[in-house]
Amino acid sequence: MSLLDDVNRIEKEASEKIMQAVGDDGLTAIQVKYLGRKGELTAILKGLKDLSVDERKKIGAAANKIRVSLEAKIKAAKEQSSTKSSDSFFDPTLPGTGNYVGAAHIVTQSIDEICAIFHGMGFEIAKGPDIETDYNNFEGLNFPPDHPARDEQDTFFVEGGRVLRTHTTPVQTRMLHSRKPPIKCITPGKCFRNEAISTRAHVAFHQVDGFLVDQGVTMADLKGALISFCRAYFGDGLKFKIRPSYFPFTEPSWEIDISCFLCKGEGCQVCKYSGWLEILGCGMIDPNVLEMAGIDSEKHTGYAFGMGVERPAMLKHGINDVRLFFNNDVRFLRQFR
Repeated sequence: MSLLDDVNRIEKEASEKIMQAVGDDGLTAIQVKYLGRKGELTAILKGLKDLSVDERKKIGAAANKIRVSLEAKIKAAKEQSSTKSSDSFFDPTLPGTGNYVGAAHIVTQSIDEICAIFHGMGFEIAKGPDIETDYNNFEGLNFPPDHPARDEQDTFFVEGGRVLRTHTTPVQTRMLHSRKPPIKCITPGKCFRNEAISTRAHVAFHQVDGFLVDQGVTMADLKGALISFCRAYFGDGLKFKIRPSYFPFTEPSWEIDISCFLCKGEGCQVCKYSGWLEILGCGMIDPNVLEMAGIDSEKHTGYAFGMGVERPAMLKHGINDVRLFFNNDVRFLRQFR
């Protein structure tokens, strides 16, 4: 048998073994046997120096071509073997692991629910920026220059004389200055106040404010809207009460309290042992606010209200610490998926 026949035999024999090999170890053994330092094809290439020039060229070219071909086949077989090995760990009889699907945060759910109730009463939804001008946040809402809410202990100030809005009522200022009555809006969003964080308060929180300006609007309209909201959101089981209060932008003003969901009115830390929790403030829009917006207060009247989102959610879902809304604890959040 000539050397050329031996080279062809090696190609055929090695190719068949590569196809039959199992795993990387088997392929490595074939590589060593034929292409290694002491391999059969390597021995032929080393013996080329003893051949004539014509035989050396002919057999050397064939041997090198086969060497390259076998190396490519072994590499491809190893890659295929690796893929099969990873697939072999899959057991179709095992139960699936499942995927965790995200859901809206409980605060977002509460905002959507509150907005849906008022939207059903005909309120449109309006939004504004988190950073506001002093005029929109205070002056346009009838806050006198010496009002405590202007103090830097309560408000976060930013460059240019602007503030992080302390309530969402500045959207009311914007709407009154850009629209003509009748106007009927609710304004959900995030607010910021420089307060100590506790079970009942946080530096960042959410509010939904609302207002109606038209001819002939009375406190009876305000009371009817808010009682309807309380019944739709909390159900008929909880008690609520209306008491006089004070806000710079409404006159007269009220606050509405809900009986504490956690202690059933007996008194606890959340309700400061009073049995009641304030959920919103409201009242008739002060004529000064309307006049500053260019609206004739002799012809038009209006009411306004504002509520936090976290506190009604705490009442409704029996949550005793407002900080739970902001801690990103998955165990807490999964309860409201």
